[in-house]
Amino acid sequence: MSEAQKKISAFLKFGSRLGLERMDYLMGALGRPDEALRVLHVAGTNGKGSVCRYLYESLLAAGHTAGLFISPYVLDFRERISADGAWISEADLERLTDEVIAAADGCLRDTGESPTEFEIITAIGLLYFASRGVDYAVLEVGLGGRGDATNIVKKPLVSIITSISRDHMEQLGDTTEKIAFEKAGIIKAGCPVVSGVTDRAAQKVIARRAYELGAPFFDASRVVRTVRVHETGPGGSRFSADIEGRHYDGIEIAMPGAHQIENAVTALCALEVLKERGGVREGMKRAVMPARCQVVPLGGGRIAIYDGAHNVAGARALAETLAQLGAGRGAAADGDGVSGAARILFVVSILRDKEAAEMLRVFAEAAGPSGAFIATQSANERCIPAAELADMIDAAGGRVVAVCPDAAEAAKRASDGDGLAPTEYDMIVYAGSLYLMGEVLV
Repeated sequence: MSEAQKKISAFLKFGSRLGLERMDYLMGALGRPDEALRVLHVAGTNGKGSVCRYLYESLLAAGHTAGLFISPYVLDFRERISADGAWISEADLERLTDEVIAAADGCLRDTGESPTEFEIITAIGLLYFASRGVDYAVLEVGLGGRGDATNIVKKPLVSIITSISRDHMEQLGDTTEKIAFEKAGIIKAGCPVVSGVTDRAAQKVIARRAYELGAPFFDASRVVRTVRVHETGPGGSRFSADIEGRHYDGIEIAMPGAHQIENAVTALCALEVLKERGGVREGMKRAVMPARCQVVPLGGGRIAIYDGAHNVAGARALAETLAQLGAGRGAAADGDGVSGAARILFVVSILRDKEAAEMLRVFAEAAGPSGAFIATQSANERCIPAAELADMIDAAGGRVVAVCPDAAEAAKRASDGDGLAPTEYDMIVYAGSLYLMGEVLV
């Protein structure tokens, strides 16, 4: 952990609190970097990080300078803040951290409240992008939208909402309509809105808010329903779509799964609204994100899949992709001599504040009778203990073959065997939490 990250982590003690008062103080103390930026603001339950990457890479491919702010990170803290194709440097991170923390000290002194860790990181990102004078800043919402630190931006070029499903219900509400209301908080008066939301009740909430604020509304989910998929597989997909009267033919993306086609289409709609079409083909093709259904060959036709699916909607999207990738991959032949369904070994860790029981039911159904589970846990304090998770997997109908409280040990057992005979499985799937991905991806 770098010195800058240690300083930032000290603000974890202030917890996670929604609201913009502290961010407004920080921005004022730092010279209002938020007002110097041309922002593409992206919210949603799932897919927002991928949409941000599609946008960022397409803008860079078109010859623009651009910044990218995402969360959380998987392998390196600096993943969260990038500009012009590179992570923020250690030197810039250290310098800007000290500048923002000085402003945070002033906030505590003057208001009696300290900014949270996420607010500190957001302020660093905005200050970094403004100091570089980027043409565009692509910002991913951390939590919700209405009270999220990134919502300090008053006039985004476009607001994008990728999906709505049940997650973070303690903070955002226990229905899709309530969650949609929080996500729709990024919509600003007169600023275009692109929605990839497929849940109709949630879509109505977003469309109504856009109408109330006079924000032009573009429904990317309608485009998705007319997309023509030409090829799909572990290496991604190729598809064509018509957006606002323009035909996009043979767009290639490197991230696999039908949900990634939906994410790409949502990004294409936003780029069409911006009239930024020049880098679409190259940018879409080179956009990748760690642990977003990341496929790693293991040899002999076997693969490992790393996916941070951390809620029910994410689990279902992963299950759909596994069915697609696993078709015909199984080594056992049926009566017609055709390869059967893939045999899957799941390595799973889930945080306690997630709908773990339903996620595990989805995973167990995807694994089927030939699949198995290793129950593990990440180092995050909110993680369900491995032994308790194993009982939950059993209750969900899954077959537990090992319980490993240490995530690195779980990954070693999955890859090396240690009595598990991993070569019996066609796919080893790591899933349930992005925190797990950071501990098992190397």
